[in-house]
Amino acid sequence: MKIFQSPTFFRYVKKVDKKFKAEIDSQVRLIAENPDIGEQKKGDLQEVRVHKFKFSNNLYLIAYMHDDDEIQLVMLSTHENFYRDLKNYIKK
Repeated sequence: MKIFQSPTFFRYVKKVDKKFKAEIDSQVRLIAENPDIGEQKKGDLQEVRVHKFKFSNNLYLIAYMHDDDEIQLVMLSTHENFYRDLKNYIKK
């Protein structure tokens, strides 16, 4: 399975500390093992799935799209303004 990161996802991960990067890696492994783990969105975001996880009392969301052998990691952020920013990214 090939995993690709969007520039938005890459920039966010680049700024976080090592413990959080390790947690992100483990969550990405969960997604790679079972791509249907995230919730399928509807409407404008119907091609996107969102996986939620907690880290140090904060809820984080990973937006991704998957085809047969590919996973595209689109965005990672806290819940605040997540879906607004995701819609803007998808419309590009």
